[in-house]
Amino acid sequence: MAVRPKAALPDSGAEPVKRTRKRRRKRSRKRVFMRGGESCVQKAAPADQLKPRTGAPPAAAGGETPSGKARGDRQNLVRYSLNRPDERLYAALDLGTNNCRLLIAAPTRPGRFRVVDAFSRIVRLGEGLSSSGKLGEAAMERALAALAICAQKLEGKRFSGMQLIATEACRAASNGAQFLERVRKETGLRLTIIDRETEARLAVAGCSSLVGRDTDGLVLFDIGGGSSEIALVDLTKRRSGRLSDNIVAWTSLPVGVVSIAERFGGRDVSPESFEAMVEAVSELLRNFEGADRLKHVASSERFHLLGTSGTVTTLAGVHLGLRRYDRRRVDGLWLDRQHVDSMIRRILSWNFDQRKANPCIGEERADLVLAGCAILEAIRRQWPSERLRVADRGLREGMLSEMMARDGVWRRKRFHAAARIA
Repeated sequence: MAVRPKAALPDSGAEPVKRTRKRRRKRSRKRVFMRGGESCVQKAAPADQLKPRTGAPPAAAGGETPSGKARGDRQNLVRYSLNRPDERLYAALDLGTNNCRLLIAAPTRPGRFRVVDAFSRIVRLGEGLSSSGKLGEAAMERALAALAICAQKLEGKRFSGMQLIATEACRAASNGAQFLERVRKETGLRLTIIDRETEARLAVAGCSSLVGRDTDGLVLFDIGGGSSEIALVDLTKRRSGRLSDNIVAWTSLPVGVVSIAERFGGRDVSPESFEAMVEAVSELLRNFEGADRLKHVASSERFHLLGTSGTVTTLAGVHLGLRRYDRRRVDGLWLDRQHVDSMIRRILSWNFDQRKANPCIGEERADLVLAGCAILEAIRRQWPSERLRVADRGLREGMLSEMMARDGVWRRKRFHAAARIA
């Protein structure tokens, strides 16, 4: 029998399952070991639901990609508990330019949820998109293999809510819609391409629990593979219960780590080419008409940046000197200006092999991390701040939070009634 983890599960709002001895005797709950979001035990499901792709890898494949193991596989062994029969389940899938991510969770106490299953894999769907204008065959095959695993994780379960989205790669590609039709036919998953405004809103919603009551304003950014979403949040006026309701300006830059790396080169980066990356992004930010909407709080100690992306989590891991990436230590971490300056200089001084050897970067991110740092640096120059908070969460958590709030699962009466049933 697996031992219940003492720390919170590695996803936004997730928390350990607390059980009294009386309840433990009353109902035994089967547990499953997870590594990198891959289940070692699969639940049987009817054959007519979400049929898996022919020839797809099994769900217990360990989260490996053709180029090696995904970052999640280097994490500590994570234990997720299977859902109870009376539990409401929600699922959120995010197919981005660089990653495919799935999260299945159940609501717990107000504003929180417990992770039942998770999956993440680097697929580089947008590889070559900036030059060809369409998704490449190899990239689509990688994404289909990952989505087939997601389909296996979803089949046989009943969901109170499910949202499956695709972002910039499918938005920008001339064959994006055709690819999603292929996904439907081969995996049974029906993905919807969301617009950039929705993507920015979901990023904000996913990070709301990291914004304290002492914050007057923040710039939240999500550096993606093909686009970067930025939202300006003003909390000086009447504060809404939903953080996304306080957005006063937003923009979506048509650049991400994949597109910048392909344009300027991500493998061998000199200080001069790095500065060229920064300037290219800064030029886009100078055209953002709402950039000064937070100037009344930007110089205050109650203003900060909040970053949710592989770039900022990588910087945090390098800063902490982690031998393997640990989300529990990274999510919510504060970095001051000197910390960020130091980490960017340090990574810029490394060659490709040194970046690849770092356990928080690895082979799959070694040619992308400096492109992400350049986008981050442009954002920092546009909105100077002494503090940056790191969020290892994003669109999936935003989708889950919005679906659960919409269904009223955290309303006081409903929550206490569910607690009595449990």
